[in-house]
Amino acid sequence: MRALAFCLAILPCAVVASDRPITAEEFERIVTGHTFTYSTGGAPYGAEEYLSNRRVVWSFLDGECATGKWYPAGEHICFIYDQIESPQCWLFFEDGGKLSAQFAGDVNITNLFETNRQDEPLYCLGPEIGV
Repeated sequence: MRALAFCLAILPCAVVASDRPITAEEFERIVTGHTFTYSTGGAPYGAEEYLSNRRVVWSFLDGECATGKWYPAGEHICFIYDQIESPQCWLFFEDGGKLSAQFAGDVNITNLFETNRQDEPLYCLGPEIGV
């Protein structure tokens, strides 16, 4: 009975711990050197390759890629890309070894969920060439 009471006493702490956003240091340790594929609503959304020095390459899985960097801003991880002027900030969570992300400031944007993690670079067709 004491064991059950102890488990019930610590259970809320475990739930709260998994609900907290991961720190920038945790994020960097988890993602650097990997390419993550994310989905939303069960459908593929995009992929991001996390390079050294907090550099990133993002794609909506269409072969076109945007390069940028990430940086911490409070609890958020923010991304700035060469092709997009405003920062894109997210709260990242880890549950069962998988990442999820919640966009900052807009509750209408669906959360992203990690569906694949690999060591291979992101597939990019390269910059558009010609007229």
